Amino acid sequence: MSGEVAVFAGTTEGRELCERLSACGRDARAFTATDYGEALVCDLPGIEVHAGRLDEEGMAVALRGCKTVVDATHPFAVEASRTIAAACARTGSRYVRLARGRLDEEGEAVRVVSVADAAAYLRARDGCALVTTGSKEAHAFAVPELLERVYLRVLPDASAIARLRGLGFPAARIIAMQGPFSRELNAAMLRQIDARWLVTKASGAAGGEGEKLAAARDAGARVVLVERPVERAGACSFDEVCSLLGV
Repeated sequence: MSGEVAVFAGTTEGRELCERLSACGRDARAFTATDYGEALVCDLPGIEVHAGRLDEEGMAVALRGCKTVVDATHPFAVEASRTIAAACARTGSRYVRLARGRLDEEGEAVRVVSVADAAAYLRARDGCALVTTGSKEAHAFAVPELLERVYLRVLPDASAIARLRGLGFPAARIIAMQGPFSRELNAAMLRQIDARWLVTKASGAAGGEGEKLAAARDAGARVVLVERPVERAGACSFDEVCSLLGV
């Protein structure tokens, strides 16, 4: 693969950074964990894409020759960020963390530190919930008290849906859709299932957090918000990363 810059993408910011690099005539390597992430950047001139998960050893091999590596993975992908930083230390590449901005106002949400804590909170309360925290940690909700009153909104990925069905979630409780979702659509979903709760992550504006919080207010649902992990020291904004790369 060519290019002295590598971007671990799969997010809105990663795609936008790859678009910026491509528009400026810069060659770069883009790494995405999923085929969906690959589809976001695969047609950009000058951007060579590697799709699929890599361990530290695989990353170190793939990053040889890269001077700068931008970690634009999801704010909750803590283990991925650790692995990328470790691979950079092995190759001597400069590691740059692109941190997603936070919302200025998150309202009167119930704040928890993990998806498991969100599930525990719901178990002690009544009412249906729309859960938008993804499929990977959905097992936290696969308990008798929640299986029949939790609706999971996940990406329309066949393997993810099969995993949820294997956990015991009824097909009628799985909403497989690709975003972005508007405030109006989120509110319509909450009303359709008569949701008393919306469970989401503090994923920032780029993750649709603002639309979800506003929709919950519109629909009269309370928000259970999974707090974002603390970013590492020296993390940069999107504009700061662009300035560093000269694009």
